[in-house]
Amino acid sequence: MSTVTTTAPSEGRIGLRANTRHVGALVRRNALQIKQDPESMFDAVLMPIIFILLFVYVFGGAIAGKGNQQDYVNYVTPGLMAMMGINIAMAVGTGVNDDVKKGVMDRFRTMPIARSSVLVAKIVVEVGRMLIATTILLGMGFLLGMEIKTSVVDLLAAVGLSMVFGASLMWIFILLGLSLPTTQAVQGVAMLVLMPLQFGSSIFAPPTSMPDWLKTFTDYNPLSNLADAARNLINGGPVAHSVWMTLAWAVGITLVTAPLAVARFRRRT
Repeated sequence: MSTVTTTAPSEGRIGLRANTRHVGALVRRNALQIKQDPESMFDAVLMPIIFILLFVYVFGGAIAGKGNQQDYVNYVTPGLMAMMGINIAMAVGTGVNDDVKKGVMDRFRTMPIARSSVLVAKIVVEVGRMLIATTILLGMGFLLGMEIKTSVVDLLAAVGLSMVFGASLMWIFILLGLSLPTTQAVQGVAMLVLMPLQFGSSIFAPPTSMPDWLKTFTDYNPLSNLADAARNLINGGPVAHSVWMTLAWAVGITLVTAPLAVARFRRRT
């Protein structure tokens, strides 16, 4: 009596239409998880409120000068859009690491689905969470006096640019989540990388007062490019260089880290 062993088809045999269906099904699965665990949305809902109140009312007077907090709102709110993407992206890495430890990824491996669809579905859901966080951030900005000095179309372009860049960062954190042994390790490595990028940028203050070596770092910092692009799209100013640099960073990060993350997912699971 012979036994028949079935294996999941390789990703190369799965067509685009089937792959899209797999992504859609996994997106629904991840969305249902959020519905069953609404506490997982606390970071996306509360973080933008805490950050904008903290920086406007605690640091705004020191950075922009006493009595200029309202002007600072128009400066810092577009910058915080970049910060939202980073923090949501970091949560993707810890979530992937937790799924690996719980054996969720092993179950996905037994299914006849493209390996990349598991990771793409996570990114789609997290981009949705990022959009919610950014909407709350902008809502708080308007409540505190932020003004759109260009147009609504430019504001939407700034939001879209933030989503694109944030999605590219998620591939980095997915790779970390699949490569490091614990969620604490993922968080530790992420903070070591993110702290210099966040505070060595133009997110919170203009780099004009920084020493030359730090200003040079800030000029090439992708978070500065995103913050400057979003800020100029909302407040007015030259946008071509910062927008193209942000898109170049997003494409470059995705092209390098997405294949590595998918390959690591195959080996890890």
